[in-house]
Amino acid sequence: MYTRATICAKGAAFIRLNRCTSIAVVATQSQLNQRSVSSASNTSLEKLFPRFQSFSKRHIGPDAAEQSEMLQCLGLKDLEELIRKTVPSSILLDRDLKLEEPVVVEADWKQVDLSGRDFCGALVQYPDTDGHISDFSQFVVKAHENGTLVVGATDLLAMTILQPPGEIGMDIAVGTNQRFGVPLGYGGPHAGFLACKEMFLRTMPGRIVGITRDAQGRPALRLTLQTREQHIRRDKATSNICTAQALLANMSAMYAIYHGPDGLRQIGTRVHNGALILAEGIKRAGHTLKSKTFFDTVKFQPATSQQDIRKKAEAKEINIRYFDDGCVSIALDETVDHQDLDDLFEIIGCPVTLNDIACELGPTPSTSLLKTAFCRTSKYLTHPIFNTYHSETQLVRYMKYLENKDLSLVHSMISLGSCTMKLNSTTEMVPCTKKEFSDLHPFVPTEQALGYHEMLDELKKMLCEITGYDDISFQPNSGAQGEYAGLRCIMAYHEARGEKQRNVCIIPVSAHGTNPASAQLAGMKIQAINVDSRGAVDMSHMTKMVEKYKNELACLMITYPSTHGVFDPDIRVLCEMVHHYGGQVFLDGANMNAQVGICRPGDYGSDCSHLNLHKTFCIPHGGGGPGAGPIGVKKHLTPFLPTHCVVPPPGTFGPGSASFGMVSSAQYGSSSILPISWAYIKMMGSQGLRRASQVAILNANYMSRRLSGYYNTLYTNDNGYCAHEFIIDCRPFKKTANIDATDIAKRLQDYGFHAPTLSWPVSGTLMIEPTESEDKAELDRLCDALIAIRKEIQDVEEGKLDIECNPLKMAPHPLSDIISSTWKRPYSREMGAFPAPFVTPVNKFWPTVARIDDIFGDQNLVCTCPSVTSYSSDENGVEEQALG
Repeated sequence: MYTRATICAKGAAFIRLNRCTSIAVVATQSQLNQRSVSSASNTSLEKLFPRFQSFSKRHIGPDAAEQSEMLQCLGLKDLEELIRKTVPSSILLDRDLKLEEPVVVEADWKQVDLSGRDFCGALVQYPDTDGHISDFSQFVVKAHENGTLVVGATDLLAMTILQPPGEIGMDIAVGTNQRFGVPLGYGGPHAGFLACKEMFLRTMPGRIVGITRDAQGRPALRLTLQTREQHIRRDKATSNICTAQALLANMSAMYAIYHGPDGLRQIGTRVHNGALILAEGIKRAGHTLKSKTFFDTVKFQPATSQQDIRKKAEAKEINIRYFDDGCVSIALDETVDHQDLDDLFEIIGCPVTLNDIACELGPTPSTSLLKTAFCRTSKYLTHPIFNTYHSETQLVRYMKYLENKDLSLVHSMISLGSCTMKLNSTTEMVPCTKKEFSDLHPFVPTEQALGYHEMLDELKKMLCEITGYDDISFQPNSGAQGEYAGLRCIMAYHEARGEKQRNVCIIPVSAHGTNPASAQLAGMKIQAINVDSRGAVDMSHMTKMVEKYKNELACLMITYPSTHGVFDPDIRVLCEMVHHYGGQVFLDGANMNAQVGICRPGDYGSDCSHLNLHKTFCIPHGGGGPGAGPIGVKKHLTPFLPTHCVVPPPGTFGPGSASFGMVSSAQYGSSSILPISWAYIKMMGSQGLRRASQVAILNANYMSRRLSGYYNTLYTNDNGYCAHEFIIDCRPFKKTANIDATDIAKRLQDYGFHAPTLSWPVSGTLMIEPTESEDKAELDRLCDALIAIRKEIQDVEEGKLDIECNPLKMAPHPLSDIISSTWKRPYSREMGAFPAPFVTPVNKFWPTVARIDDIFGDQNLVCTCPSVTSYSSDENGVEEQALG
């Protein structure tokens, strides 16, 4: 007999703001508790008849024998001894987490006077929330005459037939890509976009893909403008953006590639025509339209009553929008069909049939946007990529072609420090594909999303137990957004206590780049704190700064374990010191993977944290996103958690609430990926979660010890141990062999590995985080690769390899270089492409470009797509060259 948790659905399908749906989570906590036996792991029954815990074995890489072997390498007898030597005893959790046993799962802008005013910018909706499309051309002219910039919040699908913001003169356009093939997901995740005039390009928050060239002069793609808040700007950053919704952006890109400009224009026209038919039906029914110019959303004043419309709509299981002034609006999308329109005609009481109105309107109605000055006449998506792959076969092959260029966890471990690239189990991912999670609109009535709310409530309780906090907000969509939300909670807390002057945020110099950027955006002043030789906070400097800013101190913002990969032994003292001077403690949860089941931030003094669910709790990174950054808070900060203007989460609105506002357009942020973390915690259970953190620490220490004869681990604690990640120092090689950390990172590609985190938090170093999901054999392969690279460096030092032209300086080695008819390098092709016994022609992952020219890329910023042929060196290689 085993405990089983499943998610099932009730109700009909859901279409954007139309069809109702309802889901339920079967097997509630009380039912699971009734079916479970004693939670103690050392009972006689447990020893004789242990629970079947297959998932934790699937998730954790090293088996018992491998763990024992690695512990022996470290001179330790068991994981508990490792934890005692790694984590300060003052913060160790002396009990199991109170979680269920692991479950087994089968399977009015017109009136604004801009003259003489210091408006930096104006934000307008185009179309607006009522569906109305306004002519902003004169407004933009007046704004520019007075030095004011104009930002247009717009709709991508509307832009297929509607004059775009740039042609009106707007300076910046923002919006969501959801309309381009991404499910609603009860609010997310979705990719957003920000487009601007070229003059503002260098103040954008990075991630602009541009053109450069590789070592052989061939065109290549790179991030021309990286995220400056992570590197050089920090406390002066214009953005704290960290997580980019890359996976969702790619989904939208493929939607655009598949349909192309003609297909997208047809979709946009069809949606608009549906709205025109509906609008005509509304008029025939005697209702009053509130706008004559719209794209897909029709707002009207009922001739009867709003209640009459609502009663009929609910009988048809259709959700539409109801306004406080008695008006109603209906929004359509490409999934709406004839039956949906018939149902809507019946709801509004139209006496004329759908077909009769269609016949009267004709193929291009006189009220269509296509017959107004708003009609788009300019071309878009003219690049051949958007005009080639229009069958499923073509598109799938193109997607596979691109996928083959990406090294991912299916090929080898990705040891990026501070990223926690662990297993994203298939079982955890399955709920995301179910329409009961993916097709809900975030503003459906609560009774239509009871299953979602039960899942969210359970996840909140589990995360509170894991962290020691009292409440959770799921609204932040990324770690950086979680930082901002938590800091705003702290600011609101101080303001509520009459201490508005508390605006200084103390941050160690080793902090994640988003920390100072988030603090700056939250309205705080930043005071940096030094770190000592161990990588921990310099207590002497800390004491001076809290004393200096005792009346202005808002908070300490600290990562734990530290970004240097050690458990700071003074963390509890630090928290007490900040509290003594009236401040709060924000603990960056990026490194929570080293703490689950071992210690809890809420127990050792932290008041607030964000949690990177895409790290510790198994949501995939997706090439940078989707992410989720919920925040946990102690009880005194609960009243200040984010609320929502349409559907406030429980406790964030009304008496007792003092919320600072919203950070996301959806009340629960990226809701549809939260089941991943829910499933991970459920299936791992208390013991599995603790073991995962223990093995993450074990794997890091094992690798550090294996590499110790070749690379110096920069920071360890007094016992010589690191936390779940460690930093190797590559700086000495620059003096001895002219080799730097970048050369090592590039050379690792030839060995089949993604590089560790490069030159952060210490310049000239590599930070390695193996996670618990990698088995010993994979850890050894990466160690062997790094050891082999060290021997190559030694050959350069000893003159056996040329100091300028060697396998490291020339790395990586793409296939095009290896098979070239000319090879003039003073080392063999074999050494370049197959540098270790485990790299063979059978399993080789080939880099697609040689070393790129960063300086050329920085000096030649290109943000437009050149034609395919401009990449090509010969007519027969167009696609391969273009997409390389």
